[in-house]
Amino acid sequence: MSTETETPTRSRRLFVILPLLVFLGLAGLFLAQLLSGRDVSEVPSALIGLPAPQTNLEALEGINLPGLDSKSFAGKVTLVNVFASWCAPCREEHPVLLALAQDKRFVMAALNYKDQPENARRFLGDLGNPFQAIGVDEAGRTAIDWGVYGVPETFVIGKDGKIAYKYVGPLTAEAARMVLLPQIDKALAAH
Repeated sequence: MSTETETPTRSRRLFVILPLLVFLGLAGLFLAQLLSGRDVSEVPSALIGLPAPQTNLEALEGINLPGLDSKSFAGKVTLVNVFASWCAPCREEHPVLLALAQDKRFVMAALNYKDQPENARRFLGDLGNPFQAIGVDEAGRTAIDWGVYGVPETFVIGKDGKIAYKYVGPLTAEAARMVLLPQIDKALAAH
């Protein structure tokens, strides 16, 4: 009779202990990730090191600048910023982009994402235009090719036309100084 009562008791213990062990294992995994020092806000891009997607977007109407053409990336470092007038974080980062535009070692280009041309023109008219080329992606199809998760995003394109770095989210002055400019310097130094 003792064998019959031991089996259900063992099953109950296992039923209680197994979820606890799974929970502790997952908690340990999350804690290890948290304490690893890795920037959890950084979103990896599968396109790093690959040629920038073939892009030939028409220019923003009413602004006397060329559109966004990936052929123009060859031989120079290009910063491509994905923005939209309806994007509040894009407004926040805009002063940082204006400051970056003062550095003439690289070209600043933009992909205007799912925006109305008149709204984009008003946005740039009100806040200033740091860009030397602006391509319009009204449907958002080109942004998909670039692996855009949302706006704003900023890409560093090397002289070889390959994506060297991707920054997701609004640039702050500190992020530009500590993260983006070192990536630009690295791209400029590359042969």
